[in-house]
Amino acid sequence: MANPPFPIPAPSPASAPASESASESASESARIKVCITLGTRPEAIKLAPVIRSFRQLPQVDTQVVLTGQHREMVAQVMSLFKLQADHNLDIMQPRQTLSDITCRSLKGLETLFTQIRPDIVIAQGDTTTAFAAALAAFYQKIPVGHVEAGLRTDDILNPFPEEANRRLVSQIATLHFAPTETSVNNLKASGVLRGIYQTGNTVIDALLTVADQSPDCEVPGLDWSQHRVILATVHRRENWGAPLADIAQGFLQILERFPDTALLLPLHRNPTVREPLKAALESHPRAFLVEPLDYAELVGAMKRCTLLLTDSGGLQEEAPGLGKPVLVLRETTERPEAIASGTAKLVGTEPATVVAAASELLSDPSAYSAMAKAINPFGDGRAAERIVNIVMTYFAGSSSRLQPHLQPHSHPG
Repeated sequence: MANPPFPIPAPSPASAPASESASESASESARIKVCITLGTRPEAIKLAPVIRSFRQLPQVDTQVVLTGQHREMVAQVMSLFKLQADHNLDIMQPRQTLSDITCRSLKGLETLFTQIRPDIVIAQGDTTTAFAAALAAFYQKIPVGHVEAGLRTDDILNPFPEEANRRLVSQIATLHFAPTETSVNNLKASGVLRGIYQTGNTVIDALLTVADQSPDCEVPGLDWSQHRVILATVHRRENWGAPLADIAQGFLQILERFPDTALLLPLHRNPTVREPLKAALESHPRAFLVEPLDYAELVGAMKRCTLLLTDSGGLQEEAPGLGKPVLVLRETTERPEAIASGTAKLVGTEPATVVAAASELLSDPSAYSAMAKAINPFGDGRAAERIVNIVMTYFAGSSSRLQPHLQPHSHPG
């Protein structure tokens, strides 16, 4: 789809009020209604700066909708950023399939959009919630703004289902908030020719906000002063099964090769992920398997750790902002900027490859320094400000005055 499917309408001007109550009603009708949808912790983290920025504007009625994909973890993030949701679909049930999640989200959002009639729906990233929100909005001819648009691996099954989700959202969205120039080019290559804006990534906004609060991460039995701590996270669907077993073996071999290291591994709540990791690692005295860290604790752990081993997309963006090397436990990444800039390295899941890459960083100070001091390509902490400005300028009818790509300023320091 080369062009946005439909334009963003300007809000209707209020008629001259005949009374104070009529004036209030007219004022309400003139407000732009922005509906921001999220369901998972990464979405909550990356949309928190956007929500806060919109809610500072009296001319905007910001409605936050939770689908309920990650109940507890989303609640932690909302509390950290002092945010309240306006609606919660609470769609999750035990042993749901992707089809179940999509259908329940789509139906719930259809009903809600009919009730609240938003002027624009904002979705983030590549989750099932983002896909369902974009599709529900499209069916009601509501424009969609896509935060973190244009990420691609060019392998539709890796990551699964995220690669398909984000491609589909790109064909539906009217405004595409691309974090980097690579993302801009990916969108153009897929036939999206209008409505693309380079903003930086909102995760840097969130990270810098929390990092300024001096967060910490205390884990019983873990002495940060005595160990070089490796922070690891694993959850990707494509790593379930044999790759997960390989990753665990790689962790064990690193611990054995470097007695001064410790492993901090927050376990995902999905038993398909957590049970194999527990079986392989929990008996090791320097493997600290903990429940999911809240975001402040995670930032504290990133600040104090030596390096990260992860299959997470968000950590590939965040850790470089704190000067931490990242080894990516995947075969592909939709964030090639991290690889190109030298802040991250793809190592896959084979134990020998994982151990070799970690060993180089733990043994060679120059190799470590080269990754730790590389420039973070993902933004400067002002992405949310740019996104809100773009949306407000569109609604003001001034889209022709926007530059085709809003370049982020250089990241300070």
